[in-house]
Amino acid sequence: MEHHKLDSIDLRILSELQANGRITNVELSHRAKITAPPCLRRMRALEKAGYICGYHAELDPKQLGFEVSAYVFVGLASQADADLKRFEEQVRSWPEVRECYMLSGEVDFLLKCVAKDLSSFQAFITDTLTAAKSVASVKSSLVIHATKREPGVPVEMK
Repeated sequence: MEHHKLDSIDLRILSELQANGRITNVELSHRAKITAPPCLRRMRALEKAGYICGYHAELDPKQLGFEVSAYVFVGLASQADADLKRFEEQVRSWPEVRECYMLSGEVDFLLKCVAKDLSSFQAFITDTLTAAKSVASVKSSLVIHATKREPGVPVEMK
């Protein structure tokens, strides 16, 4: 299924699933204005084609004891492919890092991190992140509060 071949029903299915991944197929088919069997077939086809990458529950960090959220800007001493890949591999092993993006511009990576408290975050920064091979600079910004949290992408209906 290529992007230009998505019809309004596919877009409606994607939009509804993005808003509520736990929606039943019956309710999804009702909202997509088709019967349940073809709705399920379309959903499976969208998954197979890679439009749907997965399903997950969004957890409340504070309920689980993670009081600190921060964005960390990391500059590496070298942008050689091997160094970039080594850093990415390290990042995958750090549970504090929830998202990692390689960037163009002044910094090499942007990390979204969580920690139980400020001292845990500081320990992660000083003992783990800045100690990592080829890390040259680290700047962090603590999250005060989130004004908008809307995962995914805007799905425009035809």
